[in-house]
Amino acid sequence: MKTALAALIVGYGLDLLLGDPSFLYHPIRVIGNLIALLEKWLRKVFPKTPKGELAGGVFLVILVCLAGYGVPALLLFAAFKIHPVIGFLLEVLWCWQIPATKCLKDESMKVYQKLKENDLPGARYAVSMIVGRDTENLSETGVTKAAVETIAENTSDGVIAPLLFLALGGPALGFLYKSINTMDSMVGYKNDKYLYFGRCAAKLDDVVNYIPARISAWLMILASACERMNWKNAEKIYKRDRYCHASPNSAQTEAVMAGALEVQLAGDAVYFGKVVKKPTIGDDIRPVEAEDIKRANHLMYLTSFLGLVFFAGIRAIFLFL
Repeated sequence: MKTALAALIVGYGLDLLLGDPSFLYHPIRVIGNLIALLEKWLRKVFPKTPKGELAGGVFLVILVCLAGYGVPALLLFAAFKIHPVIGFLLEVLWCWQIPATKCLKDESMKVYQKLKENDLPGARYAVSMIVGRDTENLSETGVTKAAVETIAENTSDGVIAPLLFLALGGPALGFLYKSINTMDSMVGYKNDKYLYFGRCAAKLDDVVNYIPARISAWLMILASACERMNWKNAEKIYKRDRYCHASPNSAQTEAVMAGALEVQLAGDAVYFGKVVKKPTIGDDIRPVEAEDIKRANHLMYLTSFLGLVFFAGIRAIFLFL
């Protein structure tokens, strides 16, 4: 639609300005509730065998993707039929809600604030809200690393990827991406419960994030140069360590962040009480410190702006062709 570019720009501005206000019910909650409901139903329908759970997981992906794209597409079509202004306002609302730029900054800065107050238990709790690993025994360095790593990773799947899909196909495609991403965060674990049931969701998430993760990495390298960080080291570590992760995508932006900040990230982590061996990312040029959370957020914000300019420019070219 011709209004998509304007809606994307206005929505991005509102996200930076207001984030996710508590008075607005977030559509991602609806998607999460749908995933939980379907999981319960599908586990009852399909046999509790590896093949049965794989099949149930495939049906989960199909049903959630159909709803994630179809419902917002129909609602947006109906809104524009009622009145173009109503359609545009709904489009802006969703372009505001789908990216998570300010939300990511605000949540990570809660960790920073607790660290500056020397409140390690509070910092552990704050970081537990934004990471999937166990945090109760993390040191101050471990908490800081976890916060910086999640800022880096979510720069791609929480900011740049949503902006890319919004630019390509508006809110419907944006919600399709968020549906896949939410499924992965809920069922894409390699534990006894989700090893088979969540496999399809996890693999699909890897596929849809493959290109956005790499775009995000190069945008972040450019942002690190604009921020006068060590962009040459960022590029070096990116090329060397971008596959130092079980996921083909997660280490892309983590490697850039580690190089730009001149710190070492990743390494072993505890999930559900079990130690998971993971390679480190970056070189230990200097110790990680709480201020790195602020630096990471500055880099994330500039990366998001560069992404908006890049994607909006591409969208504008297609509009005028």
